[in-house]
Amino acid sequence: MEGLRIRTVLRETAVGEQVEVSGWARSRRDSKAGLSFIVLNDGSSFDSLQVIAKNDLENYESVVKKIATGASVRVKGVLVESPGKGQRVELHAESVELIGDAPNSYPLQKKRHTLEYLREIAHLRPRTNTIGAAMRVRHHLAMATHDFFRSNDFFYIHTPIITASDTEGAGEMFQVSTLDPKNLPRTDTGEIDWSQDFFGRKTYLTVSGQLNAEILAMALGRVYTFGPTFRAENSNTPRHVAEFWMIEPEVAFLELEGDADLAEAYLKHTLKHTLENCESDLGFFNKRIQPGLIEDLQKVVETPFVRLTYTEALKVLNDSGESFEYSTAWGELLQTEHEKYLTDIVFNAPVIVTDYPADKKAFYMKLNDDGKTVRAMDVLVPRIGEIIGGSEREWRLDVLKERIAAHHLDEADYWWYMDLRKFGSAPHSGFGLGFERLLMYATGIKNIRDAIPFPRTPRNATF
Repeated sequence: MEGLRIRTVLRETAVGEQVEVSGWARSRRDSKAGLSFIVLNDGSSFDSLQVIAKNDLENYESVVKKIATGASVRVKGVLVESPGKGQRVELHAESVELIGDAPNSYPLQKKRHTLEYLREIAHLRPRTNTIGAAMRVRHHLAMATHDFFRSNDFFYIHTPIITASDTEGAGEMFQVSTLDPKNLPRTDTGEIDWSQDFFGRKTYLTVSGQLNAEILAMALGRVYTFGPTFRAENSNTPRHVAEFWMIEPEVAFLELEGDADLAEAYLKHTLKHTLENCESDLGFFNKRIQPGLIEDLQKVVETPFVRLTYTEALKVLNDSGESFEYSTAWGELLQTEHEKYLTDIVFNAPVIVTDYPADKKAFYMKLNDDGKTVRAMDVLVPRIGEIIGGSEREWRLDVLKERIAAHHLDEADYWWYMDLRKFGSAPHSGFGLGFERLLMYATGIKNIRDAIPFPRTPRNATF
């Protein structure tokens, strides 16, 4: 490949070297001294490269002085030490080529745009500081995820996107069908005949890869899946999108305490990697989006996570004397205000809460001996609350059947899941982490629509 990435030029290339770079003009200004200053960025880093073009260039008047914000440009020249603050080098152009012009109607001019406006032009918003930085951090979090599980002897697996089962039992799923809605086949009783559909039954986009990951864990020991999941919630909150990515490890012969250890180690590893590899991007978020962000992330990396049961957490909340909006009675799930109070006020540290009421949690979570709680856990971090949810899985066949019935699910849909409990069953645990939620925490971004390249929300699938 020809040319150098601007990130490499800024960090590694020596003064005096001849280089070629290509990118998009963030701005151009002309001086009375016959110079043009072009700020060039190619997406490889938050920082841009300043290009100095003199009026003795052959195409100075016809090309250089017509370069507009958003235009794509190729420049060849010599790196010189920069007299300006905040930049090691600048590029003195020997040739400037305008590759793709950008007319005055280019939506991203040199000014601050609202994130709401940028969502309307999702095809261009990655060129902005905020979204460009978010996508680079997203990349490093993904690479750190794979690195963590690889180094801990996990196998990376791929679970189905199309499924016939509802992992959570919530029923808010997108249906997948090839039937003609204008000419649906019917049974003798007038019901839709799903046996004539592509898969011969009702199928959906998956809400989780967990159940399939358990199959692989009971053969390979340690596995994880990292892929898209879908929920058909008609929600327009800053925390919900219809398509998002999930990281879901499953480990055989692991109980809840080990699952909590795994979750804590995972968060520490990924955030440490990001702090070490995204200095400029995090510096921007720390300054412009979330003051104190870097200190907050470092605290998570360096601080042992506090651990307590759901019942103990409620006691802390009820003994605090605080007036909460939502109930803290036993049996009610913790809300974000409770979670943030525990992490930010009481402990000033990440918190892992375990052993939640059984009737508020999914059917697959292992029932405790008290018959009232399950071996579930939520990992809470300062500023946002829950970031990971997990559990020890119910591996006793008789209890699993009771839990399926209690959740009013059809046992026939889970025959293969129950088979795992018939043939060589063993304790096993795992957790799920919404990848966009992790990115929001790592960057301070407040709306999940800005943590994914192309958000899917109610009435929005344009890009």
